[in-house]
Amino acid sequence: MITMLALGFASGFPFPLVFNTLSLWLQADNMALEIIGIFSLSKLPYSFKWIWAPLIDKIRIPLIHKLGRRRSWALFAQILIFLAILCIAFSSPNQHHILTFSFALFLAFASATLDIALDAYRVESFSQNAQAAASASFVTGYRLGFLFSGAGALFLAEIMTWNNIYIIMSCGCLIGTITLLFATEPQTSAVSHQTCKNLTEFLRSTVIAPLKNFATHQHWQLILLFVFFYRMSDAYISPMAYVFYRDIGFDYKEIASITKIFGIIATLGGIFLGGALLSRISLNKGLIICGILQTLSNLTYVAQAQIGANSYMLMVTIFIENVSGGMGTAAFMAYLASLCNASYTATQYALLSSLMSLARDGLSATSGTVANTLGWSGFFIFSTLIGIPGLIILLMLINFQKKYIISETN
Repeated sequence: MITMLALGFASGFPFPLVFNTLSLWLQADNMALEIIGIFSLSKLPYSFKWIWAPLIDKIRIPLIHKLGRRRSWALFAQILIFLAILCIAFSSPNQHHILTFSFALFLAFASATLDIALDAYRVESFSQNAQAAASASFVTGYRLGFLFSGAGALFLAEIMTWNNIYIIMSCGCLIGTITLLFATEPQTSAVSHQTCKNLTEFLRSTVIAPLKNFATHQHWQLILLFVFFYRMSDAYISPMAYVFYRDIGFDYKEIASITKIFGIIATLGGIFLGGALLSRISLNKGLIICGILQTLSNLTYVAQAQIGANSYMLMVTIFIENVSGGMGTAAFMAYLASLCNASYTATQYALLSSLMSLARDGLSATSGTVANTLGWSGFFIFSTLIGIPGLIILLMLINFQKKYIISETN
């Protein structure tokens, strides 16, 4: 569990550097909301990591392959992340925003590669009964990584340039690198695979086989739609959240203190509350409860937009949003793990988590335009409404599942 905590940190800290933290840098350089929203497309590698996930299931990394299939790929990704952060650090968004966008895209690719390896590592390291606890520990570390590159970066923004901040942020790679060197490779990861004689056989065993196996799930098409829509409400507001806080009058220190430090406590509380809830009720019921809460939580931002830069109201907003979001994360990760076959862990988990990311990174590119058109209150009401399809699909899946159980019993 300590290893999961550290690897969660390694997985989490790069994300704000291509997301919220980078959005504030762009805003500080007086870039338009539309451009800031478009920059969310730099995170598309998180949405398409299933494309190269089969390589991580199959190919060995030269020189460091003795660490094991999962650890060697994770260590390689850590090196790429370090280089990508330094590239952003030495860029200039206001003068060469396309170049900065390219470096952010490179960082997202490296970070997504790390996620593929670490997600497979986590799923393979624990039994089905321990997945919820492992996910909770991993997400805790993930949020601590957010704290490092989110709140940490905002505090530093008061005393130094964004370029220097990103140089400091690159040091976050040390935690994951050291942990990987001393961690133990999962036994299931060490299972040898049959050598492929040609490209066709390689594609058949690494791409087609995992997808065909996933298609054995009842109503698998509906499952994919559910994965895409379940966390849509949270995903859509993310690119504009920090911009919203600044626009209504909060400074960097207030944003860091409330949304990050206080927010991380609320999120961790939500994660463990979600884990405790799932230990007492079924996963389906947990998904329903958490889904409703995380969708309705966006309405607190409407009140925040009307009240303005009130710190106490922001604490209420962040508390409600982060607790419900943490509960939703715990339930959702347990659900994704339950869908994966141990023989194709990296590919199948990457496919499922990529769909979730596509909702966040693809559709959220329009968030800046919607915010400009509807205003902040209208924007947050809209973000609440687009969470409803995920709940409807979940109810459909549960209903089909009940009918299937009844037919099997008969």
